[in-house]
Amino acid sequence: MKKIRIAIFASGNGTNAQRIIEYYAHHASIEVACVIYNRREAFVAQRAAALGVEAFYVNRAGFADQESVKALLHGQHIDYIILAGFLLQVPDYIINMYEARILNIHPSLLPRHGGLGMYGSRVHQSVLDSGDTKSGITIHLVDGQLDTGAIVFQAECPVLDGDTADTLADRVHELEHRHFPHVIEDYILSRP
Repeated sequence: MKKIRIAIFASGNGTNAQRIIEYYAHHASIEVACVIYNRREAFVAQRAAALGVEAFYVNRAGFADQESVKALLHGQHIDYIILAGFLLQVPDYIINMYEARILNIHPSLLPRHGGLGMYGSRVHQSVLDSGDTKSGITIHLVDGQLDTGAIVFQAECPVLDGDTADTLADRVHELEHRHFPHVIEDYILSRP
């Protein structure tokens, strides 16, 4: 049986990408075909290589070259795209190619603390500054706007007295690593 092939788009350290690759290493139905990263120094490329997954560097200008990116995705036989810390807005032509087949993870309980500039420690600081008593993760479909796609899954954690952006981030990362791989699986395998 042909496996469903996913591409992970990432921009940074790649801990979520690593967790996803490890989760699907021996999966019966789904495999990570490749990682596509947009920052030359992103450590995700080394993580992918260490796990035997090919990584392709495509910077912002490279994503503007529709034919090259389409050729890369078609050449890798990609069925789904997973955004794991990808800090560029996905171009419309990719969203159109993969309608309802692009999942993103965001480190807050959307719709709170999403949108332009809301990534990494900025999100956690925004949660703290707002006085929210809980935070968490949102896994959602990508729809062409920032962090507005249909929500597939959310998990929450408390905001504790004395939290910093870093201590809150640690709890949120734990949720990401625990839930993201199996939510991807549940979503993909539930589709016709």
